[in-house]
Amino acid sequence: MIGNDIVDLALAKKESNWQRNRFLDKIFTKNEQQLILNDTNPEIIVWNLWSRKEAAYKIYNRETGIRGFFPLKLECSFENATLGTVSIKEKIYFTQSKIQNDSIYTIAVANKKHFDKIENISSSDEIFKNNGIPFIIDFDSKIKKLVSITHHGRFWKGITLTD
Repeated sequence: MIGNDIVDLALAKKESNWQRNRFLDKIFTKNEQQLILNDTNPEIIVWNLWSRKEAAYKIYNRETGIRGFFPLKLECSFENATLGTVSIKEKIYFTQSKIQNDSIYTIAVANKKHFDKIENISSSDEIFKNNGIPFIIDFDSKIKKLVSITHHGRFWKGITLTD
């Protein structure tokens, strides 16, 4: 299973005031808030953690069928700016984030081995949905392949797993 999320940092800065009263309390655990408040660039950590939670949530939703807004139940463990895990209940998802000047992009996987099997898809690929879950049909094998799609502001990313 895979999930991904992207944050357009310019749009996030314009539309979301992460410093407003109680914002951090509603989205981030106490441990995550300490990471944010102790960092030299707390805004980047906010969106990095958010991106990780969103990417992991996509896997959790697919595995369990549970939908909702419960960011405090998703807890990030931060190895460094690019690697970490997100846990919810007994499930652990592995994350890799790429931080650029204008975006933060995170891929989450249920199995670390899947990082080696990530394949980008194009926004021009024909994407279908079954119960809200996106998939593509492999051109050669005609097999359905689950995909994860994310978009925010100026950015769109889609991924699937190779065989």
